[in-house]
Amino acid sequence: MSARIITRIAALGLAAAGLATAAAAVPATAAAKPLVFRSPVTFGAIQYDSPGRDDRSQRSLNAEWVTVTNTSRSAVDLKGWTLSDRSHHTYTFHNLRLAGHQSVRVHTGIGRDTGRDVYRDRRDYVWNNNGDTATLRDNHQHIVAARSWGRR
Repeated sequence: MSARIITRIAALGLAAAGLATAAAAVPATAAAKPLVFRSPVTFGAIQYDSPGRDDRSQRSLNAEWVTVTNTSRSAVDLKGWTLSDRSHHTYTFHNLRLAGHQSVRVHTGIGRDTGRDVYRDRRDYVWNNNGDTATLRDNHQHIVAARSWGRR
C-alpha cells in the first residue's frame, strides 16, 4: 500500500473513533435534563402565592393551588400520579379519573375532595413564592409536566 492510502485509512479510523466517542457522550449530556414524557395531562394555572397575608389559615392555604388539566378527549386515570415541589413535598392522587378536557385544582390546605378540587391536607405552605418547580409524575414515576417560576 502507498503511504497516501495508509494515511487515508488512519484518518478514517480516527474519525470513526471520534464519532464513537461523541455518540457515547450524548447520553451523559441527555441524562442531565429530566426526560418529560408526552402526555395529554399538563399544568394549567398555578397560584403559588396565595392572596393576602400568609397566616397559615385554611382559607390562605387553600388559595395556594395547582391546576392539572387533561387536554385530550379521552379520560386519564390519575391514580398513583404525584405532584411535588423542589423540596420533595409530594401529593399522591387517589382514585381520580380526569375526563377529557377537564381540570382539577390541587389545593394545599384541608378540604373535602371532589372531581374538580382535591386537597393535600397540609397545615403549611408548599410552593415557594420567590421560586419553585412543580413536577407532575405518572404512576411509573415518569415526568409528565414540570413548571418553574422565580429564581432557580
